This record gives sequence, structure tokens and C-alpha cells, in this order.
Amino acid sequence: MASSHSSSPVPQSNSSDAFFKKEMDVAKRFRPVQSLPDVCPKEPTGDPSNLCDSPSLVADQHRWTIYHSKVNLPAALNDPRLAKRESDFFTKTWGVDFVDTEVTPSFYLPQITKEHFALYQQEITPREKVHERCRNICPPKDTFDRTLLHTHDKSRTDLEQVPKIFMKPDFALEDSLTFNAVLPWSHFSTAGGKGNRDAASSKLLQEKLSHYLDIVEVNIAHQISLRSEAFFHAMTSQHELQDYLRKTSQAVKLLREKISKIDKVMCEGSLRVLRLSLTRNNCIKAYNKLKLMATVHQTQPTVQLLLSTSEFVGALDLIATTQEVLQQELQGIHSFRHLGSQLCELEKLIDKMMIAEFSTYARNDLNRPLEDDCQILEEERLVSLVFGLLKQRNLNFYEIYGDEMIITAKNIIKQCVVNTVSQIEEIDTEVVVKLADQIRMMNFPQWFDLLKDIFSKFTIFLKRIKATLNTIRSVVLLVLDKNQRSRDLEDTLQKHSVKDSTVDTEVAYLTHEGMFISDAFGEADLPPVAADTTSQRNTSPNSEPCSSDSVSEPECTTDSSSSKEQTSSSVTPGGVEMMISDDMKLTELELGRLANNIQELLYNASDICHDRSVKFLMARAKGGFLEKLNSNEFVALSRLMEGFILDTEQICGRKSMSLRGALQSQANKFVNRFHEERKTKLSLLLDNERWKQAEVPAEFQDLVDSVSDGRISLPEKKTTATEERKPTEFLIVEGQKYATVGTVLLLIRIILEYCQCVDNIPSITTDMLTRLSDLLKYFNSRSCQLVLGAGALQVVGLKTITTKNLALSSRCLQLIVHYIPIIRAHFEARLQPKQFSMLRHFDHITKDYHDHIAEISAKLVAIMDSLFDKLLSKYEVKAPVPSACFRNICKQMAKMHEAIYDLLPEEQTQMLFLRINASYKLHLKRQLAHLNVVNDGGPQNGLVTSDVAFYTGNLQALKGLNNLDLNMAEIWEQKR
Repeated sequence: MASSHSSSPVPQSNSSDAFFKKEMDVAKRFRPVQSLPDVCPKEPTGDPSNLCDSPSLVADQHRWTIYHSKVNLPAALNDPRLAKRESDFFTKTWGVDFVDTEVTPSFYLPQITKEHFALYQQEITPREKVHERCRNICPPKDTFDRTLLHTHDKSRTDLEQVPKIFMKPDFALEDSLTFNAVLPWSHFSTAGGKGNRDAASSKLLQEKLSHYLDIVEVNIAHQISLRSEAFFHAMTSQHELQDYLRKTSQAVKLLREKISKIDKVMCEGSLRVLRLSLTRNNCIKAYNKLKLMATVHQTQPTVQLLLSTSEFVGALDLIATTQEVLQQELQGIHSFRHLGSQLCELEKLIDKMMIAEFSTYARNDLNRPLEDDCQILEEERLVSLVFGLLKQRNLNFYEIYGDEMIITAKNIIKQCVVNTVSQIEEIDTEVVVKLADQIRMMNFPQWFDLLKDIFSKFTIFLKRIKATLNTIRSVVLLVLDKNQRSRDLEDTLQKHSVKDSTVDTEVAYLTHEGMFISDAFGEADLPPVAADTTSQRNTSPNSEPCSSDSVSEPECTTDSSSSKEQTSSSVTPGGVEMMISDDMKLTELELGRLANNIQELLYNASDICHDRSVKFLMARAKGGFLEKLNSNEFVALSRLMEGFILDTEQICGRKSMSLRGALQSQANKFVNRFHEERKTKLSLLLDNERWKQAEVPAEFQDLVDSVSDGRISLPEKKTTATEERKPTEFLIVEGQKYATVGTVLLLIRIILEYCQCVDNIPSITTDMLTRLSDLLKYFNSRSCQLVLGAGALQVVGLKTITTKNLALSSRCLQLIVHYIPIIRAHFEARLQPKQFSMLRHFDHITKDYHDHIAEISAKLVAIMDSLFDKLLSKYEVKAPVPSACFRNICKQMAKMHEAIYDLLPEEQTQMLFLRINASYKLHLKRQLAHLNVVNDGGPQNGLVTSDVAFYTGNLQALKGLNNLDLNMAEIWEQKR
């Protein structure tokens, strides 16, 4: 069987080339049956190409080759577990479980159909016809053995006798159709009368099958005889292969002996040294691991010891380091299986302890006696607490401090009230229990002293809060700065790691082995930043806290501890040195928000103090107490509150509006009452004013002098010797004399009180400006009603309004107009730029006053005008000269001059008499025209000239009018 599978379709021999060629031709003509390749490989011929086809012991030692085969091919084909005549080769070889699956067509190969060969067929068909025609004309010489050909044809003819059903690959008698076709039942029927015939048919069928078997066996024997030469060749190759295997076995044995000697001489000792060195290293690692376990075993007692001294940060660092060591170095150790959960519970306990400790610290810090010192209470303890809270991400601890601030602010006011009330004998604390009622029973000096004490305590309270919060905020900012520097350092190290990957690989290996980087490389070989980091880590004082029996040798250092102990020292504003570790896993956003919240807490402290002060203020404001204060008391209160507001703004850096708003509300009420009192006082003064010139006391002159120095303020009362100065007749203002009435003197003082009140209470500037403009308008309108409107006749009982009253009223108005620009400048310096539009009130007031003064001057001229009309209408040009009319006119002019000369300045007097003279000339000219007196040099002209000369002489003889240009030529009609 094996030889049959190894036979070739054409017999191969060492015959001549012609014989070989003929066999090939026959093979082409008769297309013999294809068979399996030879089982035994051919003998190596020494050709390198042929040698490469066989498996190599060296190159193919790690993959499967034919030498690994344990079952030969005949045994595989003759598997007794399978059917004897199973025709499926793959099922025979790989078992009944093998299933021939359909191969999925490839996506990359096209589907070949008959159409693809159409072109080829078209081309080859003519050639084939030509070939057939040529072969028929010239048949080839047949040198093949006719006997062999005859035998082949005969065997082929015999095989054709065997039915095709036996040649099918899927031949199986189990199939009913196949079975019926091979063994029809008609040959086995035993019906009556047909037995002999059926027996003969069965025998004939058996002979036929035997004949088919003989044909097949003859053909098989023929095929074996054809391949007998290959069979003997295989046997020869088998003997040569056995010789090769024997020589190879001897060579392998010799090689093994040499290798054994080399192993004993050169390898065993070195390997033993390496094995002992590895054992020693393992023992050292085990020893270090045991020492690390001993250190970790002392974690809980050490944490208890640290907590007893309030070293929360150290305890948390120790717990974190121990947890990391448990996860990395001591993972899976049975004795420490519960230590991790115990440390977590201990960490939660430390959280609660730190919160309670911070609450106690805040309470002790805020409730200690409010003395002048603002030193921070136990700054080291505060810094430690803040670091611990930040480490545990308890970022709301500042809220505890805020709650304590509110409680402490309430207690400060309560304690101040209790201390003050205990010193006042008029208040019985047993009868009056409520603090608000006790406050309302105080008079202003007592209440003012209490408020001053509260403000001073609040100022110290805020300074103390600021110092504490600044320390907390500085810790947060230092941690934030450390995070930023760590990020920059990591970026720099990453750049260096890209440049020197070899060094990083060795460093990582040595770090994994438990060694320091500085032990493996010199600091000069490392990048500058890496060297600094290494030295900083090795020299860090904030290393892992250990107990007294813990190991401090370098071997105990692990990767986790060495990487975690990288710290940097910083100093707080109070001078406390802080060690900042790198394990505070807080983002820059969280730290920035926490710093802002702490700053906002300082602002809230200012608001709390202001709110409590407002409540204290409102408790006393009930019943109109603050509204009834006089100017000095309210100014003192306002200055005190403004001072406290400015102090809090300077301390906290932000304005709080509650107390300022309360002050503004009270100031508005004060302004209303202040204005109403002074307006009522001015109204009473005007109603009682007789419009006569009043003497000016020395204090009013001093008041005016103080204003002339460039400042508006009420001067303090001087000594008794100064008060003995006699009053003066006129008020001297910047070298000018002003004749005034008593009401105007008091009005000037009232105006200065308004200005000084603005200086004392800047928040009421706009209200005071409005009220002062209203007061000035009221004085102008009321004085106009009393003098020009003759209201004083009914109000005061004057008989008539004289020219002297008019001139005095005009001069008083001029005095007020003189001070309006000064008042305007005073308010302008205290107003905001957006409020300058309010200054237009002074422009309107100035215009109203000037109009009033012009009306008074017109009234004086009108008085003389009516007199001229009355007198000159009866004038006749006749002797004696001067006439009685002119004598009367000159007399009235002298009275007018006498009435106003001392009251009005010389320039105003001259201007007034020029207007009076113009009115006189107008009436005289009209009368002369009526009398037909012309300037012709006649007797009447001479009489008139004499009267006019008398008038001119008398008028120019008056004081201050000697240089007055009267221009009397205008009385005559001009000749046309």
C-alpha cells in the first residue's frame, strides 16, 4: 500500500533520454491516475538546495517537524476504530468528528467563470484544428512498447467493466439507494416456484462481484509491479538513514560529555556565586521587609502619641504613608489585613478631633479679653490645624470661625452694656431687666461713652480677626504657591526625561530596587533640577514619623515614602516655619476659592460689627432720642461713627454700608430738624425786624474775620477781656463797611453753622446745600415782602418805609451776595463731580438777590422821580432866584443823601444820584418845553440858568458828589 501511494504516474529508470521522453509522451496521451507522493524522502544528494528542504535540528528546534511524529502513515490509514472501507481520507486520518467545511471565497480573488476563457478558446480553436489535421497527415513514430500499450489498454478496458458506482468517493452501503443498486432484492427473493432461478441469480451476482474484485486486484498488482523500483529504493534509503542516525547519536553523546565537563569546570562555581548573591539580596529584602513591618506595627501607638500633643499633621502624614506602604510594599500580608480599615477609622476620628479643636481654638481666640495686644493666639497650633484640615480637604472650616464671630460680637455689646449699667446708680438692674430698656434710661453722655467703648472693643475685635485670618490665608496661599512650583518642576523634569531616557530607565530600576538616586549617580551627572529635588528629598526634615524603635537606616526607605517626603519650608507672617508636603491633593481652583472665602470672611466680620452697632443705635433711637440731639451732640456722634467706619474700612479693606446707612438716616432727620429750627428762627427775626442799623458785636466781627482767612467755621468763644470790646457801628468785610440789621448778623451765623455742619457730617452735604439754598431764598423773598412790599408796616408797626430802610435792606442783601461765592466754593470742594449740577442753586439765588437790589435802587429813584414831577410841574420862571421850587428840590436831595450816604458805598451813592439827576433833568426839560423857555440868552433863560446853577452847586457840595458830572446842558432843546 505504501508503495502504491509513492509511485509516480510514469515509470522512472536510468534508461536513456529517448525512453524517458517516450514515457512522457504516453503519459500525456493516456493521462494516468494521479497518486500520493512518496512516504520516505529521497536520499540527500549533497545539493544545498535539497538540504534546505529538510528540517534542521538547530533552526527548527522550537517548532513542530516531521521528526516529532509519533504515528506512521499506515497506522493512521488503518485505524481499527474506523470503517474498513471508509473512502474519505480526511475522516480516516483525523477521526469521525472531522467535518469538511466550505471555504469562504476570498474578497480579493475574482470569481472565474467560463466567460473568462472565451477569448482563449477563440484563439486556440483554430490552432487545435490545424494540429489535428497535421497529426492525421503525419502520424508520429510510435517507438513505445506495443506490449506495454496493449497491456495498459487491456487493463483500462477491464476497469471500465466495473460499474461506476463503485468508483464514487461517496460510496457507502449504509445508503439504501446504493445498497439496492449493488444488491438488488430481486436476486434474493424466495417466492414459490422461483427458488432455483433466484439461487442462480444470487450466484451469478456473487461471481460478478468476485470478477470485479479480481479486476481491481490485478490492476493493483500491476501498479505495484510498476513501482517496485521505488520500493527497493526506499528500503535502501532506510538503511542509510539508520547509519546517519547512529553517527549522529555518537556525535551528540560526545558533545554532551564535553558540555558536562565545561559545566563542572566553568559554570557551576559562578552560578553558585550568583545564586548565593541572589539569596543574600533576597534575605536583605526580607530583613528590610520585616523591619518595615515592625515600623508599620508601631503606627497606631505613634499616632496616639502625636494626637496627645495635637500633632494632627504628623499623625495624618504617618497614616497616609502607612496606607501607601500597606498598598505597595506590604500588599497581601495576612497580619496587616485589618490595619488599613483601622487607619481609615482613625483618620475619620482625627477629622472630628480637628474640627472640635478648631472650634475650641476659635472660641478661645475670639472670647479672650479685648486688650490692646492683637497677637495671634498660639500661632503654631493654628497653623498645624489649618494644615491638617487642608490635608483632609475640610474646606468649610472657616464657617466655624464665622459662626463664632457672630456669637462673640453679640457678647461684646452685652458685656459692654452690663459693665456700663453697673456703674450707673440711677439704673436698677433688678427692676429693669432688658438691656434695651437699660440703654434707653441713659442720658446722652452715658450712652455716648458706652458707644465709644463698644466701637473701641469692635476695633480690637476686628484687628484680632484680621491677624488670625491673615495667618490662615497665608497658609492657603503658600500651599497654592507650592502646588504651582511643583507643577513647574514636573514640567521641567519631563523635559529632561525626554532628553535622557537612558538615565531615567536606570533610575527607575534602582528606585524599584529600593536605592536612592543619589547612591547610583553623582549629583553632577543628573540635571540640575533633578539633583536639587533629590537632595531636597534626602535632607527633608518632614520625613515619616517613627516610634522610638523604628529603623532609620537607608535600607528602610521605600519608594512610596521617599517619593512622598518631598517638602519645602515656608514662613508665615508671624514667623512660624511651616513644612509643606506634596501630598495635599488640592486643585488650584479649590485653594483660590478658599483664599477668597477667607478674605470674604474678614469682610463679613466688618458687616457683623456694623450690623450689631446699627441694632444698638436703633435701640436708643426709639422715642426720637437721636433726633432731639443738639448740633454739638449730633456732630460728636457723627464723628465717632465716621471714625469707626473709617477704622473698619482700613482694617478690612471694604466699605460696609449698614452703619453708614443708619448714620445717613439719622443725619437726614437731623438735617430736617436743624433746618426747620433755623428757618423758624429766621422767620421770627424777620417778623420782629424794624430795619434799623444795628451795632455789630465783637464776636460777629471775629466770625466774619475767620471767614476772610479762607475757612468757614464758627470760632470758639474767647476770653472775658476780649468780650469787653465795644460793638462797632459797621461790619468790616475785606476792608468794606457794611451797615446791617441784627437779623442779617444772625443769618450769617446760621449760614456758617450750615457750612460747619457739612464739615462735621460729610454725608449730608447735598441735603444741607438744598436746605441752605431754601433758607437764602426765604430770606430774600421775605425781606422783599417786608421792605419793598411794605409788609413791615403791618407786621412790626412801622409808620412808613423810608429811604434809609430801603438803603439798609439793599446793603444787607449785598452782604449776603458777597458770601454766596464763598459758600459755593465751600460746598463745591465737598461734592462729588456728578453732584456739581446742584451748584446752580447758588447761581439762581445770586441772580434773585441782584434783581432785588436793583429793584430797591429803582424804588429810591422812583421816590425822587415822583417828587420831581410834583415840584417841577408848578415851576415858573420868575424872580426871585433861586426859586422856591429849586430850594425845595435841593433840600430833598440833601435829605436823600444824608439817609443813604452812610449806608451805601460811595460808588453806589454816585450811581444812584446820577440816575436821580437824569430823572430831574427829564422833568425840568419837559417843564421848560411846556413854558416855551429856550436857550436864547433872554431874561427867562438867565433865570433858569441861575436856578440850575444853584441846583448844581448844592448837589456837588454833598459828600462824595463833588466830582459828579451832571451835564445840565441836556435840559435845553437842541436847535434844529
